[in-house]
Amino acid sequence: MHSINWGIIGCGNVTEVKSGPAFGKIDGSRLVAVMRRDGSKAADYARRHHVPRWYDNADQLMHDPEVNAVYVATPPSTHAQYAIRAMEAGKAVYVEKPMAARYADCLAMNEVSARTGMPLYVAYYRRFLPYFRKVKEIIDLHKLGRLLLVQADLHLSPRPEDLNPDDLPWRVDPDIAGAGYFYDLASHQIDLFEMLFGQTAEVTGKSFNRAGLYAVEDVITANLVYESGLPLSATWCFTVGNQMQLDRITIFGTEASLEFSTFAFTPVRLIRQDQVIEDLPPNPENIQYWLIRSMVEELRGMRPKTCNGESAAKTNRIMDIILGKK
Repeated sequence: MHSINWGIIGCGNVTEVKSGPAFGKIDGSRLVAVMRRDGSKAADYARRHHVPRWYDNADQLMHDPEVNAVYVATPPSTHAQYAIRAMEAGKAVYVEKPMAARYADCLAMNEVSARTGMPLYVAYYRRFLPYFRKVKEIIDLHKLGRLLLVQADLHLSPRPEDLNPDDLPWRVDPDIAGAGYFYDLASHQIDLFEMLFGQTAEVTGKSFNRAGLYAVEDVITANLVYESGLPLSATWCFTVGNQMQLDRITIFGTEASLEFSTFAFTPVRLIRQDQVIEDLPPNPENIQYWLIRSMVEELRGMRPKTCNGESAAKTNRIMDIILGKK
């Protein structure tokens, strides 16, 4: 492809800053159309972001002859249907994470990608951020010595909307989200762990609903073992008090330990016996920029293809094992 002309299906909040503007900041890439079921909101987005066309029908966007790549930014329950239809219409697809609400849908998406030859990407953009590249560099340079174990904890307070039982957010509706906040947030971490530690060999976990704010899980524990033998223990809780919030991953090695976060972007701390070295690489204004740039360069033939549908499907499978989903 000489020029990558993007269309967005579902131009909601995630596209306002995180992703949408980045499509026009990369050589050979343009955002040419957006779609939202509410046509007035689609028109407003197009006006504010200087997008030439808007639609209130997904099929119209998918069959726009100028669009050759589609970004699916809807809730997970509709990822598969839109991604599959777009690939069958001859479009490359970039889909928000998690890849889908069901593992079976992930497999179906990958089958269509293989059959049609259309590239399929999933928005695990943290792999491409300088912050996590620094973590990877420290590990690869053996600054920690031999890796011994990893401890990951993500403990967050309820969001205001979680406290209204009559109007709960879609992220705690398993029919739409696949599960609760675990699917939304832990998916980023499990994907990162594969980048940092390699393929997963063993997974066990348990989930609980302790606070009773909604029907899905709010406390999760997991143990993972990687093919290298490295063990990782993790806990997630989405209903702690404000003073108990915690976002920390610690890698323990024979020579040093490393502390960093997933969402808070606290300084990366290399802790040795005699010193602590801190580093805080900057994030781009549009946090998905580096992944989108990589996709554009691949689609234009400027670098080898590294479509991540297969690894993204594995992330869904690992989360399902942890939650005990069939």
